[in-house]
Amino acid sequence: MKALIQRVSHAKVKVDGNEVGACQRGLLVLLGVEKDDDEARLDRLLDKLLRYRVFPDAEGRMNLSVKDIQGELLIVSQFTLAADTRKGTRPGFSSAAAPAEAERLYELFCQRAGAELTVATGQFGADMQVSLLNDGPVTFMLEV
Repeated sequence: MKALIQRVSHAKVKVDGNEVGACQRGLLVLLGVEKDDDEARLDRLLDKLLRYRVFPDAEGRMNLSVKDIQGELLIVSQFTLAADTRKGTRPGFSSAAAPAEAERLYELFCQRAGAELTVATGQFGADMQVSLLNDGPVTFMLEV
């Protein structure tokens, strides 16, 4: 399971021109689910995400987490994060989880995150357009 996180001032996701999710100050989370992922890995990644210190403290150092600042999350499924890009010029997706399992784990991740902070989501499996104002820019790949 991988999460590409971006510290944002705001972000939103649209499907067919309609906004389906948005957040203010917080994190845009692009979540990729792989074949061997399970609920234990999900819990470890979520814990890391909520505690990862990417927001500035009073001295301007990245010492605060999204939970510390009571920020918001916009979580968007992104199966392309599971791509194997090591060979050739076309990505391979053999390591991505099957759609039904990926959707189950994505929905569970969103549900558990929503118990901690305000969460908005994209629409699993849809063609989505994501827009954001990356604050920093600050972007990290989290893996567990």
